[in-house]
Amino acid sequence: MESQPAEAADQPVISLRGATASLGSRPVLRGVDLTVRRGEVVALLGANGSGKSTAVRAIVGQVPLSDGELALFGTDFNRFRAWSRIGYVPQRTTAASGVPATVREVVSSGRLARSRFGVLRKSDKAAVERALALVDMSQYADASVNALSGGQHQRVLIARALAVEPELLIMDEPMAGVDLANQEVLANALREQVAAGSTVLLVLHELGPLEPLIDRAVVLRDGCVVHDGPPPEAVGQHALPGHDHVHPHAAHGAEPLRTGLLS
Repeated sequence: MESQPAEAADQPVISLRGATASLGSRPVLRGVDLTVRRGEVVALLGANGSGKSTAVRAIVGQVPLSDGELALFGTDFNRFRAWSRIGYVPQRTTAASGVPATVREVVSSGRLARSRFGVLRKSDKAAVERALALVDMSQYADASVNALSGGQHQRVLIARALAVEPELLIMDEPMAGVDLANQEVLANALREQVAAGSTVLLVLHELGPLEPLIDRAVVLRDGCVVHDGPPPEAVGQHALPGHDHVHPHAAHGAEPLRTGLLS
């Protein structure tokens, strides 16, 4: 495991200050401030188009900031290289993108990106098996991901991020399109990560079964923070109008940062 520089105990894991970003010619983030401290579970909430997903994609280097400051684990973003400390779960499309692969192979791909010379050692394989067990997918390890349900796909993507054994877990709408039974499995997996000391940033449309885990909610509206504090009551698709899953993508020609994080 790579050695990490000494960090102050109160050093924020994520520090975003005055962040602005555009997708094409449309401003999406308009001076966003976001701080996530070690061990916190923070939910990023807001209606569709509020800038939630753009904010997390900026944090993992997929959307460039046009202004503002970003630091991860106390290191300025431009100098940050310790991407193995972060597990990222993007919005779900498919776990295999049409490529034939088993569940174990997809989960292993998360670990492989961090392994020396692309070879999985005994400890890497053990981390993969632990991640599969956390999301209750061990029994499907040798199954093709193309045969899975939507909720099972999501469990695989989360296991892929957990296989890294991340200090910071960033999840973009992990419950979207997932049935209640699978939501409960994911909530249990997240509960174990939090108990183990992970810091978590979640993009959510509604809190659902994750509500007991949330320490703080940051609500965005039109690219601005309008609430930062205890989770507001009755946050859900009715409290946040515009609930749908049409999300803008980065402008053509915007090159994402090569972080090793799988999208």
